[in-house]
Amino acid sequence: MSPASSETSSRQSSSLLTVLLALGANVLVAIAKSVAGFLTGSASMVAEAAHSWADAGNELFLLQAERVAARPRDRAHPGGYGREAYVWSLFAAVGLFTAGAVVSIMHGVSQLGADEPETDYLINYIVLAVAFVFEGVSFLQSYRQAHALADERGTSTVEHVLSTSNPTLRAVFAEDAAALIGLLIAFLGVLLHELTGNALFDALGSILVGALLAVVAFVLIDRNRRFLLGEEAPERVTQAVLGMLLRHPEVNSVSYLHLEYVGPERVFLVAAVDLVGDDRESDVADDLYAVEQELERNEHIAEAVLTLSRRGQPALRVPEDGR
Repeated sequence: MSPASSETSSRQSSSLLTVLLALGANVLVAIAKSVAGFLTGSASMVAEAAHSWADAGNELFLLQAERVAARPRDRAHPGGYGREAYVWSLFAAVGLFTAGAVVSIMHGVSQLGADEPETDYLINYIVLAVAFVFEGVSFLQSYRQAHALADERGTSTVEHVLSTSNPTLRAVFAEDAAALIGLLIAFLGVLLHELTGNALFDALGSILVGALLAVVAFVLIDRNRRFLLGEEAPERVTQAVLGMLLRHPEVNSVSYLHLEYVGPERVFLVAAVDLVGDDRESDVADDLYAVEQELERNEHIAEAVLTLSRRGQPALRVPEDGR
């Protein structure tokens, strides 16, 4: 196995582990919150239960996204199946909004002004504490994966999560972060209810958890929408591919280069190049095809299309500092 293939396999395994860990944590936490919500009648706990069940369902969509994105390209899909990952991730984001945000907000609104009876606050505190531990473990896994990739690219972890072409990593990171914040909101809602005896705070906790999920869902929906429409690769990636083209022994110069994401960390490449020498037209076609085939051996290039540069077109340059 080549180093590139080994690196890809390692990243896929890390991403799968992140999703599976999040799924396991969400199922266990959802069961505990549901029991606590049933026993205590706490609006915040019911909202948190809806949140965790929504997250657990979303992990199934993300597992499907991981599975289909890894399928090799075929005659019907020459660019591969990578974009389908954004479709399933979009389903997960919509599910987070409908099953998490809407349910939490509606339940909280319905409890405003209601006389919620005194409850066993200790049960809520124990469940929230246990849930924080499970969600924290899941978040640490997604954070480690995101932080390692951000270090490779010289960006901050949050910036990488927002811009990455990997929708699974972004979704798990965002959902786990929202889960931890939601637990703190639920804790404050239950605590203020206990201290004041006013169930209004519990209901407001439910509404705030729903609002938090709505914001996260809209961010995830927007990012998946952008990649489905065709997100251009950032300058860092463009310069790296340009350097790779210019190092090819058959390529003299490059006058045009376009890279568009067609899946997690996979791009569609279109370039206009000037080849070395002055071969006949038939030989040039063969040379271009040979360069395309070599480029497509790179794990990050789903498909490459090369054409000849027009006479007089200025050549693209890689900055001396590599930026």
